[in-house]
Amino acid sequence: VQLQASGGGLVQAGGSLRLSCAASGRTFSSYDMGWFRQAPGKEREFVALSRRSFGGTISADSVKGRFTISRDNAKNTVYLQMNSLKPEDTAVYYCAARTRERTITGVMKENGAYNYWGQGTQVTVSS
Repeated sequence: VQLQASGGGLVQAGGSLRLSCAASGRTFSSYDMGWFRQAPGKEREFVALSRRSFGGTISADSVKGRFTISRDNAKNTVYLQMNSLKPEDTAVYYCAARTRERTITGVMKENGAYNYWGQGTQVTVSS
């Protein structure tokens, strides 16, 4: 599985961006898809999750109400709509896919739950 993330850029605080992640493979609907981010000097952290097979979505508390994850299985693409951006949202954003057996939500917030990663896209929010 190959993942290609795009849509990052420079935006002012309060602005919006939409990230996209296109995946290869014929069974995209069976993948759990996640978004993570890594700010300079910090560990990569969970942002949002779209469970496989219409299993729902989950967001980190830090982005809840501002970011929305969605997917289009016909296009093999997962999106991250980011609104009301803050300077602390500045990071490299990564999409990830889990194609292994389904696991519990708590595990899905960990980096190690995913077996495929995209290359990352930079998001910079100016104050």
